[in-house]
Amino acid sequence: MNVMWRTFLVMFLARRRLRREGLLSPTAVGRITLTTLPTDIDILGHMNNGRYLSLFDLGRWDMMLRSGMFQAMNARGWYPVVSSETITFRKSLNLWQRFVLETRFLGHDDRAVYLEHRAVVNGEVYTRAIIRARFLKKSGGIVTHEELFGALGYPDDLPDVDPWVHDWAEASKLPSTKSEAPSVWN
Repeated sequence: MNVMWRTFLVMFLARRRLRREGLLSPTAVGRITLTTLPTDIDILGHMNNGRYLSLFDLGRWDMMLRSGMFQAMNARGWYPVVSSETITFRKSLNLWQRFVLETRFLGHDDRAVYLEHRAVVNGEVYTRAIIRARFLKKSGGIVTHEELFGALGYPDDLPDVDPWVHDWAEASKLPSTKSEAPSVWN
């Protein structure tokens, strides 16, 4: 809810760009320009660390709409969920600072897809996030990669996911929702 109006605006603009420019390739980098607003700033005067991940959602909305993924998922009753994410900060974004949010599909493994987001100012990376996402069915269950790529088409030129991303995904995962996950501190 904290970026709802921006989400609606990004979705509107993405649909308009889709009509004008056609489908965005799954291997392309999606770019939208954003401005750091007063509601993004923390008490220290720069963008709040938690806000980055909320704004990076906008890049995924833009990418999903312009690639046709959202339309295919919506028609089938599927929806994406983030299962893990990591973010690295290099430079701060300040009030009213314009930046480009870049989003690209990194690849997939047997259970999830991976995306990268970057906050870029004048060609320089300020922040980067890696997102691991899965697709679920509103009727219950998980969307398999066969179903997903069958609906969307499987691009031939997908890059390989860097080995450290697989290591990160394995190291950061929690037990399945069907397994116990007690909160025990050592």
